[in-house]
Amino acid sequence: MKNIFVGNLDFAATESSIRSLFEPYGNVEKVNLITDRDTGRSRGFAFVEMTDSAEADRAITALNGADLDGRALNINEARPKPQGGGGGRGFGGPSRGGSGGAPRQRREPRW
Repeated sequence: MKNIFVGNLDFAATESSIRSLFEPYGNVEKVNLITDRDTGRSRGFAFVEMTDSAEADRAITALNGADLDGRALNINEARPKPQGGGGGRGFGGPSRGGSGGAPRQRREPRW
């Protein structure tokens, strides 16, 4: 089983249109079109799972850079999500300074 990242999709793309794009290269196990959780609208990328690794490699080679609905597709093997989650909008992380408070005073060196 190989998981494939499909990027730069037109926002009108559907799971069935993505499946039909990959099926000529082999058995497509699953298509997961990523949507915005608030609007339900496509975010412009998807993941395709193909059962045979060699077929998946052929699909990646053939379709990477291919034009679909006027957009050059970005297709490669999906990388696993980094551990630890995090990210987001800077909440909960260490302070990077520069956020309010009294100005820092310069310390004189001790000899």
